[in-house]
Amino acid sequence: MTTHPGDVASKTILVVANETLGGRELMDLVRQRADSDTRFVLCVPVNRPKAGLVIYDHAVFDAAQVRVDLALEVIRDMGIRAIGEVGDPDPFTATIDAVHEYHPQDIIISTYPHTRSGWLRRDLIERVKEATGLPVEHVVTDIDAEGLPFHVTLAVANRTASGDELLEALKAKADAFSEPDRRQLFIVVVPQEGGHGHAAERARSRLKLVLDRLRVRGLYAAGMIGDPDPYRATTHALQNFRVDDIVISTFPETKSGWMRSDLIERVRRATGKPVEHVVHHEEQPAKA
Repeated sequence: MTTHPGDVASKTILVVANETLGGRELMDLVRQRADSDTRFVLCVPVNRPKAGLVIYDHAVFDAAQVRVDLALEVIRDMGIRAIGEVGDPDPFTATIDAVHEYHPQDIIISTYPHTRSGWLRRDLIERVKEATGLPVEHVVTDIDAEGLPFHVTLAVANRTASGDELLEALKAKADAFSEPDRRQLFIVVVPQEGGHGHAAERARSRLKLVLDRLRVRGLYAAGMIGDPDPYRATTHALQNFRVDDIVISTFPETKSGWMRSDLIERVRRATGKPVEHVVHHEEQPAKA
């Protein structure tokens, strides 16, 4: 669970959403319902991987946590009290668990339109109403038709993640962003090195460092560690998130295994999205 100081309030509204969490209708409703005595609890059920995809449990959990973290940053920036957590893969179970934990007075559930929503095909709204006896407001978001009120940049880096070059490139993107109705968000993916031993811990440490540096500069950012293969880490992220462009940070070509595997061009060809390549130059130790 992600907590926030001063989250105690006289009224609690539970918000249940997954891929539609950042939808404009949902964000507008949260803003309308917010006041100084209301706390929002965001519950994001874990996605089940699509058929044929081999994605580990920790990866789908981390993807849901990224959604929670980004949504909390945006909502709190509006001056709204909010906490959040990742829920059970079954949206009904996730909702009932959150009701038992937080005792909300109202529930908001956000879904795709009926033709695309597995939640609606399983009668989620009516089942939650019957099980809880609480008011349930249903928000429909057609992200395919309407898009998101965010421009999302995916940044992929490993040992170069905390380098100034990547930091400055992302800051420049944020500074140059000029769409008044949208916000710039960053999702950082740090592939593990080798996938053995303490690789995951090292990747998480690098991720934390780069996220801290981005947030200190006022950027909205969240992230996750990824598959040791940077190409798979990138494509897995694109399966989980709607991304507008990609930034990949590497060492110079003579020192970079990612460049020797033609990572930049492979990602460009596979995604059709703009890919910016940021080269990290290590500082040379001073000579005695």
